[in-house]
Amino acid sequence: MELTGAEIFVRCLHDEGVEYLFGYPGGAVLHIYDALYKQEEVKHILVRHEQGAAHAADGYARSTGKPGVVLVTSGPGVTNALTGIATAYMDSIPLVVFTGQVMTHLIGDDAFQEVDAIGITRPCVKHNFMVKDVRDLALIMRKAFHVATTGRPGPVVVDIPKDITAHKTSYVFPKDPTLRSYKPVREGDPAAIRKAADLLMQAKRPMIYAGGGVVLGNAARELTELVRWLGAPCTNTLMGLGAFPATDPLFVGMLGMHGTYEANMGMHECDVLLAVGARFDDRVTGDLDKFCPNARIIHIDVDPASIQKNVPVEIAIISEAGLAMRDLLAALKATGSRLDKAALGAWWRKIEEWRARQCLQYDRANTEVIKPQFVLETLYRLTQGDAFITSDVGQHQMWAAQFYKFDKPRRWINSGGLGTMGFGLPAAIGVQFAHPDATVACVTGEASIQMCIQELSTCKQYDLPLKIVNLNNRYMGMVRQWQEFFYQSRYSHSYLEALPDFVKLAESYGHAGLRIDKPHDVEAALKEALGQHDRLVFLDFITDQTENVYPMIAAGAGHHEMHLATDRELA
Repeated sequence: MELTGAEIFVRCLHDEGVEYLFGYPGGAVLHIYDALYKQEEVKHILVRHEQGAAHAADGYARSTGKPGVVLVTSGPGVTNALTGIATAYMDSIPLVVFTGQVMTHLIGDDAFQEVDAIGITRPCVKHNFMVKDVRDLALIMRKAFHVATTGRPGPVVVDIPKDITAHKTSYVFPKDPTLRSYKPVREGDPAAIRKAADLLMQAKRPMIYAGGGVVLGNAARELTELVRWLGAPCTNTLMGLGAFPATDPLFVGMLGMHGTYEANMGMHECDVLLAVGARFDDRVTGDLDKFCPNARIIHIDVDPASIQKNVPVEIAIISEAGLAMRDLLAALKATGSRLDKAALGAWWRKIEEWRARQCLQYDRANTEVIKPQFVLETLYRLTQGDAFITSDVGQHQMWAAQFYKFDKPRRWINSGGLGTMGFGLPAAIGVQFAHPDATVACVTGEASIQMCIQELSTCKQYDLPLKIVNLNNRYMGMVRQWQEFFYQSRYSHSYLEALPDFVKLAESYGHAGLRIDKPHDVEAALKEALGQHDRLVFLDFITDQTENVYPMIAAGAGHHEMHLATDRELA
């Protein structure tokens, strides 16, 4: 039996096991929307902006490990989705984004709502395709899912001209999606793994540095087993939080620009560094000339392009994180030895000295104004660390990373690489669809939430019981912090003078809203919100405008040149 391209599109999604398709209709994709209308297996989620569709699919993907799937129309549908595609690309998130295109005979004629989707998305996708014949549609879709989810994950765009969705052909689900030029490596070189084991056994001051690749590779169990066998300190990147349990005594916190004193000092003074699923980005390393000056570095990553890219390493293992750590632990056990007990004990005593600095301290005694850190600590305590936390970008993101302890992977959903304001709310939508019975909280700020606030309408349509934790300091907080430190407190366009009444705004969308401006009301408000299991609650916390994120490593500084809250001057 012959099917139209639109019908093949829907059949392919079903055969790929797609649960949810996040999208927004338009002329170029109406044949597909008509085919979606005629079936019930693939559920379409109507967002209010194409950026929201990409972020929602992204949140779904990050929290499940499955690919997020997006459908947008041509022209502005593509360009609106671009921020979400780039967000996923920077954080290696598997998305398959289907973009409508004008009819094939109109391509290149500047037709209505035509853009070069292939050209526009090329710099921020893992791969992209244009379908030129309906007979190729099923195979291209199969390839798109394969590329997005294997090797180093990432977004793949499939551009589909409208006439392709009307043409007919027979349908057979392709079994083999192999691309001749795409052969991702899965397992590491055994010789390199043995060398890594030998080097680790020589360490006196070892450090394990794990990034988002451990989470994306579903390798948290292997990481935890390896770290505990070694007894070495472990630090996570912003994207790696949850890869190793935050409450484990071997965990020294997040590293980098706003990482803990003990994590950063441990990085600076370690003699052997094992980096797993991390890309040595600038927010982690600080000044590269000062990065880990005494360390011999082992780097495990599935992407060969990440090896030696920013930091020279002694031993490179190109492999999926879980397989490499499994083999590395076996090689370590095969040596018949353990780390030098006396040296490791001395190393831990040094780390405990750094921990004693209590680098995350803040004014807990203040009863007049809400400290944002206190909100996050209370949220953590009330949810017992078991919620899914999405965030936007800025100070609130860093406080969430510092004060909400993630013991499980895929519970921390945030835009790390691109730093996309507006990510938090639509990402939470995707998470809630993936985990309908879970507590999902979006930690945001009054500037970020307004970027995609129209998705409150999506939440109402689908009765999503999200909890929005708005840390409202009436500033673009991180911009203000940098202006205070580096621009002599010239607060150029960072103060927000025309904020809405967020309680009334939430209520206008049909949700509940609460405004909290005293510390003693924080816990009661969070309890009330968390107790409402069937509706969205917007919590507008009026927080201290002067609070800054500490520790902080200034641009051009090394890990050992942190500034803590007790320091008077940063610049």
